[in-house]
Amino acid sequence: MREHLWLTGSFPGDRTDPSALVVHGHRRSRGPYTVGGAILREVVPEVLERAPAQVAAHDIEIRSVAPDLRDRVAARRQGVDAHIDDDERILVPAPRRTLRLANGVAEFLSACLRGSRTLVVTDVHEADPTDLELLAVLVRRLDPALLTMVLCSGQAPPPWFRGRVAGSGGPVPARVSAGPDGMPPDAVAAAHVASECTDEWSRAAYEALDPAERALLHDLRADELEAAGEFSARLGAVPFHREHGSDPRGRGAGALWTAVDHCVREGFLDAVAELGRRGSRLAEPGSDLWWRFIQRTATALGALSRQEEARDLYERARRGSQDPAVHAASAYGTAMLDARHPDPAQRDLGRATGWINQAVAISTLLPDRGERAFKLGFDRNGQALVETRLGRPRQALALVESAIELAQEDLPPGRHPVHRMVLHANRGRLLAELGRAKEALEEYSAAIALDPFFADHYLERGNLLFRLGLTDEALADYEAAIRVSPPLPEAYYNRAELRLALGDLEGGRADLDHVLELDPDYLDAYINRAGVRAVLGLEAEARADVAAGLALMPGNPHLLTVKGQLDTASGRFEEAARAFDTALESAPALGAAWANRGILRYETGDAEGAVTDLSRAIEIEESPELYFNRATALQALGREQAAQEDLRHALDLDPDDPAIREALGL
Repeated sequence: MREHLWLTGSFPGDRTDPSALVVHGHRRSRGPYTVGGAILREVVPEVLERAPAQVAAHDIEIRSVAPDLRDRVAARRQGVDAHIDDDERILVPAPRRTLRLANGVAEFLSACLRGSRTLVVTDVHEADPTDLELLAVLVRRLDPALLTMVLCSGQAPPPWFRGRVAGSGGPVPARVSAGPDGMPPDAVAAAHVASECTDEWSRAAYEALDPAERALLHDLRADELEAAGEFSARLGAVPFHREHGSDPRGRGAGALWTAVDHCVREGFLDAVAELGRRGSRLAEPGSDLWWRFIQRTATALGALSRQEEARDLYERARRGSQDPAVHAASAYGTAMLDARHPDPAQRDLGRATGWINQAVAISTLLPDRGERAFKLGFDRNGQALVETRLGRPRQALALVESAIELAQEDLPPGRHPVHRMVLHANRGRLLAELGRAKEALEEYSAAIALDPFFADHYLERGNLLFRLGLTDEALADYEAAIRVSPPLPEAYYNRAELRLALGDLEGGRADLDHVLELDPDYLDAYINRAGVRAVLGLEAEARADVAAGLALMPGNPHLLTVKGQLDTASGRFEEAARAFDTALESAPALGAAWANRGILRYETGDAEGAVTDLSRAIEIEESPELYFNRATALQALGREQAAQEDLRHALDLDPDDPAIREALGL
């Protein structure tokens, strides 16, 4: 029986399968997806020969994880962002994009690998977060009989590792490329190892050189890597060598910018935070390149919930530049740190208002009409977010509409499509919040027309269609989101809710199963699947979901409600009462908890208490089941007239329910 292996220590190179794929996992080698790219470079060429449709179906994942394969894998699903100038890029992919990519790679490998293979990864503790996330997904989703992973690290295994843990011995084998003619082999090894390996002998040879000799070796190694033509080296080893070569402020900063720009576009935010800081230290203070490093790094830090670090960078920009555009953008970025803080309790909307007002004031003064329209529209959109957070959707809508008007009147036709798309989608959200559903749908459709491969807008339009009862149209949007994106947990979750609402318990459960396969930390999926399993009579499985969900969020009232249902059904009435009581302490507006505690009270002979709880549930949201259940409790109390009134209410809400009709003698 094959199983994954975690080796705490170095890799014993003389005791491995000679056919194994051995990857040096240090992020300094090829940056994000150093490991993932190596796997795909090994597998994709052969799959292209026998199953090209599988490659086409995973074009986004392959092209993102292994950029060296882009000349062989066509972009089948490519958004408008890929075809615009750098100054029009305003969106940074969300941190969860890398989870989508990792799941896409896992599904590609699961479908395409043949036989049993072994992957050895060294220096896992130095891997980029993208690779660590990918390895966690592969360990969870791939059968070890298909791909056995031997992960070598200087640290103990993380919680996600499932397999055998052992110690190891022996040095990590240095893989040294041949250098240019006349260059000493040990010196080539030294410069190579300084960035890509850990062989101590070569490192010692490197340390013995004087600074000028070291810089020359770094130059030569960078030249060698660039001549090889593999772009992934430009995300790790090349910027490192240029940074330590003879021209760090010129070619070094330029190499780092190439890496940062790529990682921003792909959403490799941890790499942006690391590489961007290195670049900002090399670029000329106050220069355009210096500002671009600072802005991209601060944006990445904000998305990673590292707000204070991002705030410090914006302050550094304000002190180091007199460019009005830099001050406007820094003010906007600082405002968004407060307005978008993931913890609502830490949002300072007053401070955000002050900063966004400053951004608007500066942008208004920009001399170029097109730049002014773009920047001012962008800032007004930020103002709208602050107004939304303050609970003022009408003011927010007016700001977004003014930004749309600026774009229509002052921006050149065809320019800034992403900016226009964002404005239409935001207008759609606000219109939906204000109850103007038809107009909201039109705005979402306008946003989708500008970029048919932006999955999130299909989800939002689908949710609105679902609320309007247009289930076929909502289903089509959820499935469109699934088609245009790497595996997207939210799309499967939304489709599950729709299927459950239509009574398709098995279909809904299958979607929830897939959600949790894609993302084991998806709390709402545990809540819903626990409820479905309870309805299907799968008590043990439902309890397992409740336990898993409560491990993620102890005291969650929805999960406690499901636990109370299960305890009621199994006769554990005291435990059920405690679960419902605890749920209602933290969520007094949770109708399901009132309704189910009412059922518990009826089951334990407290019909009066059942009526009280069911009445509270009806106040929160009416349903035929609630009226029917309260009628049952009222009949037990001898209040026949009130019971008949409840049954008639139930019949009004569901005229075809046979139990209601029978109770009314129909």
